[in-house]
Amino acid sequence: MKKSFAAIVSVAALLAATPGFAAEVKIGVLLGFTGPLESLAPAIASGAELAIAEVSESGEFLDGSTVTPVRGDSTCVDAGAATTAAERLITSDGVAAIVGAMCSGATTAVLQNAALPNGTVMISPSATSPALSTVEDNGQFFRVAPSDARQGEVLADILEEHGITEAALTYTNNDYGKGLADSIASAFEKKGGTITINASHEDGKGDYSAEVAALASAGGEVLIVAGYLDQGGKGIVQAALDSGAFDTFILPDGMVGELLIEAIGPDLDGSYGIYPGSDSSGAEIFAKMAADNGFNPGVYSPEAYDAAALLLLAMQKAGSTDPAVFKGEVVSVANEPGEKILPGELAKALKILKDGGDVDYVGASAVELIGPGESAGNFREIEIQDGKIQTVKYR
Repeated sequence: MKKSFAAIVSVAALLAATPGFAAEVKIGVLLGFTGPLESLAPAIASGAELAIAEVSESGEFLDGSTVTPVRGDSTCVDAGAATTAAERLITSDGVAAIVGAMCSGATTAVLQNAALPNGTVMISPSATSPALSTVEDNGQFFRVAPSDARQGEVLADILEEHGITEAALTYTNNDYGKGLADSIASAFEKKGGTITINASHEDGKGDYSAEVAALASAGGEVLIVAGYLDQGGKGIVQAALDSGAFDTFILPDGMVGELLIEAIGPDLDGSYGIYPGSDSSGAEIFAKMAADNGFNPGVYSPEAYDAAALLLLAMQKAGSTDPAVFKGEVVSVANEPGEKILPGELAKALKILKDGGDVDYVGASAVELIGPGESAGNFREIEIQDGKIQTVKYR
């Protein structure tokens, strides 16, 4: 007689939670390894896998159980491919939870079509669409990246401080781009600014001269590009520079990365923007850990470390890998009360939880969960100077 997958998972979860039973626990790492943000995915994955290795090697996790990461490709832009990858992780690889997905549209698709039907818990390090704040999730979805509603407010503050009163705005035509563009426009207009045009662009085109011509015709002191640095966003910036339409660009999180600097060159100097980040002691510790492990902690890499850590600490507190049991402990381990936990201290946290104590996980990104699994969030303000991304301050 065949057993259902849910029954098999329940048995595995029960065994993993049985005192004295050491098991292998698998965690899915579902990111856009191909697609418009593929240059960012490896460092994000490395952040998650660093936390997973730290927990696995500690010997303190669920009676000595080991933890293994399993990667899946959400592509960022193909909802069907993202869902298929998630279903494989859940039903074939048998993951206990998922770090991911990476982009907002893929995250929504995976949540609705794979995670919810299978009862799987997800923590995204990087999905920022405001729509995810109110999505039906049965308590199974969390994110450690702040919502784009907050990012829009911060960008509006920065524009005001730079004396900008008129700006053109273009966004990648998907959930992430539209949500972020609406947030920026609303926040900027509340401050008395004018968005001269709020126009979408498609990724994957070879020529963006028509889009740039429309943006230039509307005018504006700067061009805000709510797109992807490996795709249409880069194309828009290059076409605008080639035509002389704009020379200063405002770069939200999806546009900040070394590959954009390398592709555009010194013409990008003077442009500015933001991405999630903090100047906390945890961020400094994580940066050193990343360097020691051979990768550069780029955008959302610290958040991925935190996402994986929160999943595993919640399992430890619940004493179970059963998502129906441990999902209720994610917020508990993320917030007060309890001993504050920084990167590199996961073994200590696991021991505290095993002994019945509480932890307040601060992590690499100064984690604080508010509302229904929502992150309060911090931002790093940057400016491109001498061909490098320079930190201006934190917000």
